[in-house]
Amino acid sequence: MESQYKLHSRLDQPPPDRGTIDTRGLRFSRAMIFAIEEINNNTELLPGIKLGYQIYDSCALVPVAVHVAFQFINSFDPVFYTGNNCSQSGMVMAVVGDSGSTPSISISRLISPFNIPQVSHFATCACLSDKQQYPNFFRTIPSDQFQAEALAKLVKHFGWNWIGAVRSDSDYGNNGMASFLQAAQKEGICVEYSVSFYRTNPQSRIQKVADVIRRSKAVVVVAFASFGDMKILLEELSREPFPPRQWIGSESWVTNTELTRYSFCAGAIGFGIPKSAIPGLREFLLNLSFSEVTTSSVLTEFWEDAFNCRLKKSKRSSMVKRYKVCDGTEDIQNLQSQYTDTSQLRITNMVYKAVYAIAHAIHNAVCLGKNVTAQCNKLTKLEPKQVLTELKKVNFSQNGYDVSFNANGDPVANYELVNWQKHESGITEIVTVGLYDASLPVGKEFRINRNITWMEDSAKVPVSVCSGSCPLGTRKVLQKGKPICCYDCIPCPEGEINNITDSADCLPCHKEFWPNAKRDTCIPKPVEFLSFHDILGIILATFSVLGALLAIITAGVFFYHRTTPVVRANNSELSFLLLISLTLCFLCSLTFIGAPSEWSCMLRHTSFGITFVLCISCVLGKTIVVLMAFKATLPGSNVMKWFGPPQQRMTVVCFTFIQILICTIWLVVSPPFAIKNLTTYKEKIILECALGSAVGFWAVLGYIGLLAAFCFVLAVLARKLPDNFNEAKLITFSMLIFCAVWITFIPAYVSSPGKFTVVVEIFAILASSFGLMLCIFAPKCFIILFKPEKNTKKYLMSKNQS
Repeated sequence: MESQYKLHSRLDQPPPDRGTIDTRGLRFSRAMIFAIEEINNNTELLPGIKLGYQIYDSCALVPVAVHVAFQFINSFDPVFYTGNNCSQSGMVMAVVGDSGSTPSISISRLISPFNIPQVSHFATCACLSDKQQYPNFFRTIPSDQFQAEALAKLVKHFGWNWIGAVRSDSDYGNNGMASFLQAAQKEGICVEYSVSFYRTNPQSRIQKVADVIRRSKAVVVVAFASFGDMKILLEELSREPFPPRQWIGSESWVTNTELTRYSFCAGAIGFGIPKSAIPGLREFLLNLSFSEVTTSSVLTEFWEDAFNCRLKKSKRSSMVKRYKVCDGTEDIQNLQSQYTDTSQLRITNMVYKAVYAIAHAIHNAVCLGKNVTAQCNKLTKLEPKQVLTELKKVNFSQNGYDVSFNANGDPVANYELVNWQKHESGITEIVTVGLYDASLPVGKEFRINRNITWMEDSAKVPVSVCSGSCPLGTRKVLQKGKPICCYDCIPCPEGEINNITDSADCLPCHKEFWPNAKRDTCIPKPVEFLSFHDILGIILATFSVLGALLAIITAGVFFYHRTTPVVRANNSELSFLLLISLTLCFLCSLTFIGAPSEWSCMLRHTSFGITFVLCISCVLGKTIVVLMAFKATLPGSNVMKWFGPPQQRMTVVCFTFIQILICTIWLVVSPPFAIKNLTTYKEKIILECALGSAVGFWAVLGYIGLLAAFCFVLAVLARKLPDNFNEAKLITFSMLIFCAVWITFIPAYVSSPGKFTVVVEIFAILASSFGLMLCIFAPKCFIILFKPEKNTKKYLMSKNQS
């Protein structure tokens, strides 16, 4: 005698008013029968124990599924049968199914109080992983949570951020799409629209969903829908032409070969359960005898639809006149149907594994020991709760595939990335192009190992974005009232760069760097200073050298004609000292040209201050000499003995020493130093000399101005003194030019930016120096060189006598 336990299976197929029998679902049920018969003939698994089964069609409808569940719950028979045949009302040990998530939820809620385990091969809703609500539910197919995350990563991988979303209005579609949208949001993907429908909806609802897809701008459409729902939608879309769309499909429909006849879906991609081979299954499916067909209403309907004939005893015999009679000569071996197509054994393998999982659970419950030589107690009265307990612990390998369940009743998630590729013959084939393994580390779960064919048979990845990618040097600015994927590309602000595509922020450059023209990288700011290579630098240096040469030449002329009345009458010693100081004034302007350094900054300001004081001191001495000379011509005056050459030298030395003292204090307390001016110009660096102490700088200038003003006043007082060559007039003009230049210099110096500050300073030095040079010495040189007849004592005396 052999003990026998009953399994209950549910075959999911569309309702009769929506089409013909689901041949794929029929293959699932036949695969279950094949697995049970294989187990019953196995001497190692459940030896001496037979498994029985009952198969029901839920028509993918919840009311039908609930009705059937009540049927087998109410038919529980506590009697333990040990006969050769299974009892028609024996205790159900487990349920295989349903194919849909919503019917599976309804069944689980009904049978869980009775501790009857349920193993689904196709119910993927993530909600079924909740063990508090569905403690008896297991599945051999991964949860949609894994598929949703994989689909979001797939969309992100190809750079799509503007997509449309379509779902079945069921637990499968709603929960799956919710998981996908949550994962998509994390990946920065935006959804233009999200619509739902169900196969039993009115035609107007289906048409409305199709119109949304036609009018949308999103090129990529993610469809999380069941096969039956998707078939209805694609049928509606095929009625009118619409712009090409790149379909991304969930496992439920994207691996179904029946839908590949819709050519506008060619190029679709999605995830499917890995293909497998079940030895002997094809032969079992094709080994369908005519007598077996006639005894089964489901097989009768399949046979009639497959061969377009009618059995004499068929319920549809009223239509026999329109069709030929089935006589058993039909050749199922050459039948092209999803029932006979074993090239895409994906979900079928899930059915196969579900049956074996239950068989192993029963084996572990009734057999002593877990090895192949275990002794099984044929007369053990098994309870469904025992099977439920053992089912949580099963771990075996079948046909090269491992079968086990985690704490939520889910298997390890493994998917194949499939692609609908259209061949030259016009046939669309489902081709595996990649893999996804959720057990691998983050970032390594997903890989593509084969070329993908896209929509319109293109090898180029389609573009589906709300806004184009923002290039380097720009940043994203969101468009008001639109999703984050819709934005404008705005150039980075001045002084900032962006070297990351699609970045929302620009980064400021370091203070010594500046963006390039494209604003995608920071480059060193150009360093600017008055150089000897600049045109201005060359011009100013030339005038400085020319001025110095002119002063030296003048000194040479004076030295050569030092015995002449013109030279002797104008204090030749002070004249030579003045010419030397003017030469130094011209040459000190050269220290302002070139890159500033610590020493050049100190040298340029101090040399300028000291040489100009020396120069003004000489002019002041000459002015005082003129005044004293006039006083000396008065009767009884001996003033010249109080301001002779020693006093003149001492005057120059004292005035100059005061400036030297001011400069020394300045250099000791807070000397000038070289700095990089980063504020005057944002895009370049100005190398300049900081004053160190502004008080020191203005003290130097102020002292020069004080001497110049004093000298100017004395020269004005002496300008009308009678003399054939009144030097006071020449000094007056020279000091007038000198004061005008330096009064103008102050506002120009303060307001000039960058290197032009130095240019203004050099110009003031050269202009005032040339003013002194030309006004004081040019007339004398003219007489010496071109009017020698006037360079006589007689000429000078005659003028005085007049």
